[in-house]
Amino acid sequence: MLDARTREGLSAAQVAERQADGRVNLQRQPGSRSLGDILRENIFTLFNGILTGCFIAVLLLGDLRDGFFYGVVVVNALIGIVQEIRAKRVLDKAALLAAPESRVRRGGEVVAIPLQEVVLDDLLVLRPGDQIPADAVVAESTGLSLDESLLTGESDPVFKDEGEQLLSGSHVATGTGYAVVTAVGADSYASKLTSEIRRHSLVHSELRDATNRILVYLSWILGPVILVTLIGRVLAYGGFGELFTDSRWRRALLDAVAAVVGMIPEGLVLLTSLAFGVAAIQLAARKVLVQELAAVEVLARVDVLCLDKTGTLTTGELELEGTESIGDVPVELAETALAAFGADDTGNATSGILSTRFRSDRFRIERRVPFSSATKYSGLVMRVDGEETSWVLGAPERVLADHAEALRRANAIAATGRRTLALARTLDPLPRGTHVPLTGVRVAPALLVVLGETLRSEAPETLGYFSEQAVRVVVMSGDNPVTVEAIARALNMEGEAIDASTLGTDEELADALGRASIFGRVSPEQKRTAVGLLQREGRTVAMTGDGVNDAMAIKDANLGIAMGTATAATKAVSRLVLLDNRFDRLPDVLASGRRVIANVERVSNIFLAKTVYGILLALVSAVVLWPFPFLPRQLTLVSTLAIGIPSFFLALAPNKRIYTPGVLPRILRYSIPTGVIAGLTAVVAYAPLHRAIPLHEARSVTTVALFCVSLWILCVLTRPLTTWRWFLLGGVAAAFVLVCLIPATATFFEMHLSLDTALAWGIAVGAVGSVGIELFYRFARRRGLVFDRE
Repeated sequence: MLDARTREGLSAAQVAERQADGRVNLQRQPGSRSLGDILRENIFTLFNGILTGCFIAVLLLGDLRDGFFYGVVVVNALIGIVQEIRAKRVLDKAALLAAPESRVRRGGEVVAIPLQEVVLDDLLVLRPGDQIPADAVVAESTGLSLDESLLTGESDPVFKDEGEQLLSGSHVATGTGYAVVTAVGADSYASKLTSEIRRHSLVHSELRDATNRILVYLSWILGPVILVTLIGRVLAYGGFGELFTDSRWRRALLDAVAAVVGMIPEGLVLLTSLAFGVAAIQLAARKVLVQELAAVEVLARVDVLCLDKTGTLTTGELELEGTESIGDVPVELAETALAAFGADDTGNATSGILSTRFRSDRFRIERRVPFSSATKYSGLVMRVDGEETSWVLGAPERVLADHAEALRRANAIAATGRRTLALARTLDPLPRGTHVPLTGVRVAPALLVVLGETLRSEAPETLGYFSEQAVRVVVMSGDNPVTVEAIARALNMEGEAIDASTLGTDEELADALGRASIFGRVSPEQKRTAVGLLQREGRTVAMTGDGVNDAMAIKDANLGIAMGTATAATKAVSRLVLLDNRFDRLPDVLASGRRVIANVERVSNIFLAKTVYGILLALVSAVVLWPFPFLPRQLTLVSTLAIGIPSFFLALAPNKRIYTPGVLPRILRYSIPTGVIAGLTAVVAYAPLHRAIPLHEARSVTTVALFCVSLWILCVLTRPLTTWRWFLLGGVAAAFVLVCLIPATATFFEMHLSLDTALAWGIAVGAVGSVGIELFYRFARRRGLVFDRE
């Protein structure tokens, strides 16, 4: 038990001494990815390795013009590194704003300090939702229990009595207390496990899964195809016996490089990461901290949004509107009891409100029973002028269960949307323990405490937005169902509120979720169960909240969203944090997620179509023993103008298309046929020319044909064609024409063209290929194989 000296906490001099000695709680806080991780993931990739090998081969040939493709690799890597470092700085800075604090008692005053400023022997003041910042020993416990699930995996709270050890990283579930810090910094459990505490399993990202599967498929395919390509090049130039008799090996090697370059979707991973990173930066500017980049995608897939009332739909800032006498207990004595409830360092927000209105030095606290979400009341035993009395303060339906008239009055006030608490004096001994209900305990009603909550001004519009987007909104609050229903009505939500305390089984809760969307008196366990029930129905669930009672439901949801003022436990398990507590930020997150999904799907089609026609051209030219139809620099020209530059703009363009499952199948259903059409276009254009005219002219004409069909693939994927998209298409087409007309660039890219029959053939074949792309797209739309781009 705390003595008078210990209760004061450390003095300023003692704190300074410990800080000077290094006995502080400095520990490595997890942030975004390290600089080394960013460099490694953008440089050392499978495709960069293959293209680096090709570039080395070009260096051996001595003509760096054919190594122009490597500039795309360098630029891609630099863009990715710069964007991710920028994102890291923005997100790390934002993360500091969301970092939890600890409450300690120093010099007799309770102060809130960052976790890293806790020093050895500090006296921690513990309340529900607080994170234990360093190892400590309980000095005083009032029903104190800890949630150690993030450390041990056990979901049941563990009760802690005086003298028991507290491990850093756990969170206070119920009760209150004081604890003395016994280990900080490198000596504490926190320094070893802080990263693990705040780490969650990765959210399920369909985009990330689709991209990874595409890369796996390509890694299986590229090895054999490259081998076939190399053998085909050797045979096309006379076999090993004649390959090194003259410069044929140079031409064979150059052909192999061109074939391999055509197969690599070098920008796909970059643009996926870029889309996520830009979304995270933009959201950070709007005070939304993205703790995992893929979370912006997940909200776009959400079809059920579960909300807590307090702090989400309302501002969470309660104010005392007044009290109303409901019994014969003297008002002065009842207000002294309210002062005693308010005079609790470890109390909740209600205690803080009471302390600003009710003050008294007449009482002495003998015992406290902390508030429990299971019993819905808190209690205390106090002595006033030598007389001992016991009191309870809590939900009217629990405290006034046997007093119908007083309960009716409380419900009438709650029906106006105000929060109502009942204060009563117990006529029987106050129950011992934290989770003991008042059943059988006689009480004398004293006062109704009326607390006002302010609706968030943005809430009605935000809820309306989600309704328009076919996202079901479910309100789950621990407050009186009458109050919750009144708040919901003010927000234009329909339906009656259900008292979740009457739902005894999971089956009853599942049935209630099937017919209602407004719930009051929901326990933390029921919130978590409700999330699981909705997920088992195949729904993608987001959960918002700010209290410790929301933490486990937020952790289990597909997407957990915490308010900026949320408890440390709630922030630790969330994927998004609304730093400024503005509920209306969620539509921005939804829009960002939809843009990322739709745009990455769009550019993936472009890149994979290129890979498909690259593989097709490599195999055909190897089988029929043709010189490869393109030089590396010519493929680079087509890829840069028809794929690379447009994809960069398209990946970041606005896109409000509603998410539809099946991203990977749609990509494959579109990119494979269009890639085959583009590859066949190049084959048809090249076949009659490579022996009829000089090889460099045949390659130039084939490049024109491939650009035409590639441009039409891009045209289809940019629809609807807004003004800026017309400019984009026109710009890349004009750039290609200028490359062919300007002598210097034409020489650089080996574009030897004349206004003759060969060029007309190439353009005509390219036009036919474009018609094939258009016909396939229209057929696919009618059959539902692809969706409108937006």
